[in-house]
Amino acid sequence: MGIEDDWRVITRDNRRDGAAAVAGIRGAGFRGPGISGGGVEARPMCMRSIPRMQLEQAIELFTRHFGRAPACAAAAPGRVNLIGEHVDYNDGFVLPMAIERQTLIVAAPRSDGHRLGGIISAGQPEPVSFSTEELTPPEQPTWVDYIRGVVAGFAEAGHEVPGFEAAIVSDVPVGGGLSSSAALEVAAATTLESLLGRPLDPVKKALLCQQAEHRFARVPCGIMDQFISVLGRAGHALLLDCRSLEPRHVAMTDEGVTVLIANTNCKHELTGGEYAERRAQCEAAARALGVASLRDIDVNTVIAAKPRLEPLVFRRAYHVVSEIERTPRAAAMLEAGDYEGFGRLMLDSHATLRDAFEVSTQELDLLVELAEQRMGEGGVYGARMTGAGFGGCTVTLVRSDKAHSVERYLYTHYLEQTGIEPTIFATRPADGARLVDLGGSS
Repeated sequence: MGIEDDWRVITRDNRRDGAAAVAGIRGAGFRGPGISGGGVEARPMCMRSIPRMQLEQAIELFTRHFGRAPACAAAAPGRVNLIGEHVDYNDGFVLPMAIERQTLIVAAPRSDGHRLGGIISAGQPEPVSFSTEELTPPEQPTWVDYIRGVVAGFAEAGHEVPGFEAAIVSDVPVGGGLSSSAALEVAAATTLESLLGRPLDPVKKALLCQQAEHRFARVPCGIMDQFISVLGRAGHALLLDCRSLEPRHVAMTDEGVTVLIANTNCKHELTGGEYAERRAQCEAAARALGVASLRDIDVNTVIAAKPRLEPLVFRRAYHVVSEIERTPRAAAMLEAGDYEGFGRLMLDSHATLRDAFEVSTQELDLLVELAEQRMGEGGVYGARMTGAGFGGCTVTLVRSDKAHSVERYLYTHYLEQTGIEPTIFATRPADGARLVDLGGSS
């Protein structure tokens, strides 16, 4: 860790931001038995089942509010990023996986011919409506603007979006760094595909949803979240080259390994400015280093340039460049079953996010430190914060036979030291966006 010792900064800003204004509700945690799967290529969207309770809740909400039954249903998952943080907007590599929590939308075309979208969400107190013809970016975004942005993207692509009515139910935690916003956007896009009978190319669909977030939610996000929500595959992570947009599914077939997600329940809001600030700092670092993107240099080049860089610019560049180099190595280790090596890279990632990129918090650091205490015989391979930071979640790779004891350890000690009850659940890599059989369940 000598290189890190050269730049490490101890001070950081520990802020607790409010939750992102995205439609959704927090669901009960649940645990998967392990991770399995195979294959490497993206598959077309198809109709599959959804947990019965979530589907029944959405149908009941729609029927009660609109007085009729829905005609279609679509779901899109949240995601956890195993490694590769704050590099998607720097043309880097990311390694996310879709999780077994999703946003579900049930919908039907309006029967009165009006070009209005009417939406009720289980996570919001009042229904909303908007014109599907007059779509301009808002001055002050609200949760429905994620959907309005998607509708605008379809309209700009030449699709005449009809009036529709929809109900939304979600168990992706809001503001937890698990991409509840991307899940909402992609679920909305999948719903419109069904209503129009016009499926989009998966990559174009992800890019459309990213633009919706840029323009209508005013969050300059990278492409990772929308990409994994569209292209996720059960039993696989996704190694994504954010420059070429080339995806490669990475099989996670070892049932002896489990992914634990621990929510600090200290939430963040990306429109608070910190995310945009970090992105601008990365662009400034690239200019100072004379490259178009931080993807175009290596760690040794950044270290050699340290004397002529402002300290903050150096720190930001060091995290991004080292993280870009770490992520393909981590994917290879995961495929090879080198979980100890993968875990060490997770810890290295957390260290640079904490000390160089300065997006961690005391609560995130505590969960990672607690996980480190269970490494070795305790069953933990590694842990790191995940998501944009300033609150949210950690991701921990553990032995499946130790997952329950690790979960109890994290829960007990985090609650004792913070007075905050964490939400912890295990997940398998899940499928991406799909149509849902209104009569189905899983």
